[in-house]
Amino acid sequence: MTQKIYQVDAFTSELFGGNSAAVCPLDNWLSDDLMQKIARENNLAETAFYVPTISGYHIRWFTPKTEVALCGHATLATAYVIFEIEKLPQNEIKFDSLSGELGVKKSGNFLTLDFPSDTITHVKLPINLAEAMGKVPLEIWRGKTDYLLIYKNESDILDLNPDLKLLAKFTEVRAVIASAKGDKVDFVSRVFAPQSGIDEDPVTGSAHTTLTPYWAGILKNNTLKAQQLSERKGDLFCELKGKRVAISGKARLYLQGKIWLV
Repeated sequence: MTQKIYQVDAFTSELFGGNSAAVCPLDNWLSDDLMQKIARENNLAETAFYVPTISGYHIRWFTPKTEVALCGHATLATAYVIFEIEKLPQNEIKFDSLSGELGVKKSGNFLTLDFPSDTITHVKLPINLAEAMGKVPLEIWRGKTDYLLIYKNESDILDLNPDLKLLAKFTEVRAVIASAKGDKVDFVSRVFAPQSGIDEDPVTGSAHTTLTPYWAGILKNNTLKAQQLSERKGDLFCELKGKRVAISGKARLYLQGKIWLV
């Protein structure tokens, strides 16, 4: 048995930039155990699997350690495969997922995710989190799955060098997002998720469902340009639309091949 696989760099127009995701088109679901093993073997931030449905597609995402409820860059990568390689004639896709219905629209070279907006709550700084991050934040918020730490400026974000072993102990969340106002964009961020098998995620679309409502409120603007300051970097264009967030970016195909499951 063989399985098609693609590797796509998402939220970038540059090869070897953005965040790389594996995409596996399926006719029917593989076992959860097998999908997790494939994701572990790929050793990328996420591997996306999808199957066709009557209304569109059903999508699931796996890190090397676990299945997650929402992933932006792997959804963007999946949409790229469907639009550009499988040549879907329409310019819009609907996905069923653990986070409900998601949408992706194609407009020229841009793909726009339609995701649910996160609800965030101001919380007290958990014990040892500042120590794990190596810098005390100005504010801390808690979303559905992540902590959001706000710092003074872009330099603070660039200078972060967290203790990943200590950070991995915060298993009550999927990841820790660090963010500040940007020097050349509206806001910048980095995302650390050692508890989910990802020391630092290069570009995290789903984190921008948390970041966008926060910065829209602070900057009094619902349309925002963002950059994730990982080594690979990623550019995102975000818009708060009520209870939804539109997150736009580009993608590049890196690899096309087969997995041998025999």
